[in-house]
This record gives sequence, C-alpha cells and structure tokens, in this order.
Amino acid sequence: MTSEKKDQRKLTGRQGEELAAAHLLQHDYVIIERNWRCRSGELDLIAKKEGLLIIIEVRSRKSLHQFGHPIESVETRKQMQVRRTAEVFIMMSNQSNSEVRFDVITVLLNKDGSLQEIKHIQNAF
Repeated sequence: MTSEKKDQRKLTGRQGEELAAAHLLQHDYVIIERNWRCRSGELDLIAKKEGLLIIIEVRSRKSLHQFGHPIESVETRKQMQVRRTAEVFIMMSNQSNSEVRFDVITVLLNKDGSLQEIKHIQNAF
C-alpha cells in the first residue's frame, strides 16, 4: 500500500470516527474514551448510556466497490480482538460490574468526504 493510500485510509477512518462520535452524542451517549489502546489492540469508542458500558467499533468507507460494505469487515477474528481488548479496558478501569454491549457504527462517505450514510448496529456481536 502506498503512503498516499495509507494516509487517505487513515483520514477516512478519522472522519468516520468523528461522525460516529457526533451521532452518539446526539443520541444521549456519554463518550468516556476514544481510541483507547493497549497491547492487545484499540477500541475506537467507549461510551455509557443508561448504565451500560458500550464498546463501539467504527468502520468507514468511501466506496462499496473495492471492499464491500463496512459491516462485512467486522469478521469473527476482529470481534475476538475487540472482546479481548475490552476485557483489558474493563479490568484496568475497574468496571468489572458493568453490563457490556458491543456495537458497530458503519459510516459511508461521499468522494468529497461528506456523510452519505451512518448506521448504528446495537448488540452487533
């Protein structure tokens, strides 16, 4: 992958995460962490709502032609990695008594970077 393509991919991901965070805030979620990292991976967004601890994986695309719909990229291996990373977060933040939910937010952007579609899938895995 060329440096230019990698930079574009990162920019698309950042845009998607910003739009996903704004979507969550509009729906009364409280974002407690963004891009939380540990050795086992990264959690895009961690939020709370109505007593639930919600781990949100954000997937963004500018085109469906090359890689398909963003939800298709949250395969079993990715789900396992997010769950492992969430376990570390829960332990490190002393939230082992919290009820946890795993959501996915997919973001489709137009070529110019404007929002085409956002979908919030609760209890995605």
